[in-house]
Amino acid sequence: MTDRHNSPPLRVLISGGGTGGHIFPALSIADALRRSRPGCEILFVGADNRMEMKRVPEAGYKIVGLPVCGFDRQHIWRNFHVLVQLWKSIRMAHRIVAEFKPDVAVGVGGYASGPTIKAAQRAGVPTVLQEQNSYAGVTNKLLAKGASAICVAYPGMEKFFPADKIVMTGNPVRKALFEVDITQEEAKKALGFDPDKPLVLLTGGSLGARTLNQTVINAISQGRAGLESFQVLWQCGASDHDRCRKAVEGILPDNIRLTEFVSDMAVAYRAADLVVARAGAGTISELEDLGKPAILVPSPNVAEDHQRHNAEALVHRGAAGMVLDIDATKQLWNDISTVVSNTETLRLLSENISAMALRDSDSKIVEAIEKVLG
Repeated sequence: MTDRHNSPPLRVLISGGGTGGHIFPALSIADALRRSRPGCEILFVGADNRMEMKRVPEAGYKIVGLPVCGFDRQHIWRNFHVLVQLWKSIRMAHRIVAEFKPDVAVGVGGYASGPTIKAAQRAGVPTVLQEQNSYAGVTNKLLAKGASAICVAYPGMEKFFPADKIVMTGNPVRKALFEVDITQEEAKKALGFDPDKPLVLLTGGSLGARTLNQTVINAISQGRAGLESFQVLWQCGASDHDRCRKAVEGILPDNIRLTEFVSDMAVAYRAADLVVARAGAGTISELEDLGKPAILVPSPNVAEDHQRHNAEALVHRGAAGMVLDIDATKQLWNDISTVVSNTETLRLLSENISAMALRDSDSKIVEAIEKVLG
């Protein structure tokens, strides 16, 4: 067995991004690699003008951007530019692999992952894929044949990938979410809510979700049931904040607080009796690890409708409620009112979603990488 202390530092290429759902797992894997191999050299490859180009350097890692961008599925004729950028990205990816000489390449999905991981595979570099969703993305499906290992978060993924390459690891979750040492009542007080009343955390993520926002606006303006019986921390997102604020001006009840951004999600999660959110893989993994009862409203604006598949994987196990986006403005508020007022339903949802959790996922992914390295 090779002596790590005398061998050259491990060189790891990590590629992917485009959304927080891809970037956060990538950074978690990098952090876990540094804990396991303190001297390792890590280089990220992302997509130019996407959020990883800012977030990755902020976390202390080097990143190279490719000009790759997503296909326009609704206007096929606009994709000539996309193909030109893809061709440029493939050439750049081959050059990056040749110059960096990685020992292993890790792909987390997203625009840049395809050209980079394919280039690594063609250069004979072992590759590890991380698939966050219950319905595999196109990029990972195309790369699976040449991968050495595929880390997944849901059972049944052999319908997308070779069964002998699948490693059940789960999705990495922000460590800060577990570093809250206050009770639920104390968390509610810290957020300015009544500690004795149920609290709903309604969030569409950092960008907000217009459908969720409209559900609350309708409930307030129409005086819907349950307005006085529970509290709501309503995170609407920066892009929709002005519209929401104007829509409820003068009629916003004291027990509903509108904010464009929740700065401390750890405290917000701790305070919440029920979470209403989109069904991104990262959000679901957080809810599972924290054992939080949830009603999920899958976004219809994602590739392969993967958020609906994610939500259904929980619904089939009695681990969450689900309301489709098209039904949300009519149905969601009634479901919230029913669930948050039923302590037995909340208890069962909490037990069932907690049972689905796969914890320490970042360490398990590093174990899979180490196994590939031999």
